[in-house]
Amino acid sequence: MKTGFRIFLGAFVALGLSWCGFVLGPALQLGTQGQTTVLNSSDIYPNQRPGDATLGLQVYRASGCAACHTTQVGQDGVVCDVVLTSKGSNPSAVESLISTLKLTGITTKEDADAVSAKISAAGGKSETHIVPTGPDISRGWGLRHSVAEDFLWDNPVQLGSIRVGPDLANVGLRRDEHWLYVHLYDPRANVTNSIMPSYKYLFTVAQATNQFPSSFDMEPTEDGRNLVAYLLSLRADVALHDAPFSTAPAAAAKK
Repeated sequence: MKTGFRIFLGAFVALGLSWCGFVLGPALQLGTQGQTTVLNSSDIYPNQRPGDATLGLQVYRASGCAACHTTQVGQDGVVCDVVLTSKGSNPSAVESLISTLKLTGITTKEDADAVSAKISAAGGKSETHIVPTGPDISRGWGLRHSVAEDFLWDNPVQLGSIRVGPDLANVGLRRDEHWLYVHLYDPRANVTNSIMPSYKYLFTVAQATNQFPSSFDMEPTEDGRNLVAYLLSLRADVALHDAPFSTAPAAAAKK
């Protein structure tokens, strides 16, 4: 009897600790998060979502979208790109040096600084850009990895765990309003091999000329408009102190 009680107590404690570590801990961590400043800026992130996008989050939840989509971009690491910003007074020497140097995909900040020092010694100027790496980023699903601040205004937070469809953390940058309405009404109109079900119940028969897909005589319901507003609000496009990245460099170096 005592042995059985000990086994039960041990199992209960183990399950309790697991729940605290995987459920309670992250919930408390997110609960203590607040708005932060954008890297190298005084702008605050994130801003509260508009009312229609906030209502759209509830439509997203009720429609079961999190069963097939995630909203969390992963990242394996970062590399550094050295970007030439000026060739200085001796452009031929700088150009000759540049042809011998590796400027992109540098794995350590120390190596990037060494390359920048060589450019500076030749009379040129350069910047070191941080470039996040990983499969999600290479697919174009995001500019950086997701952090707690990205979900500050989400209640509930639905990160998802299965990717039957693409990650949506940055879908507001990848898709426009027209594309999203078409995709909700007829997913295979946009993506031939899509297995996403049609959400036609988010549309009603139009009584006037439709402003969305011209071949459709359907209009989005209020829930449909709110859902699209929520999807368009998913734009993790700013660099943060805990998720840095650099903007794309100019096409050509200044003289």
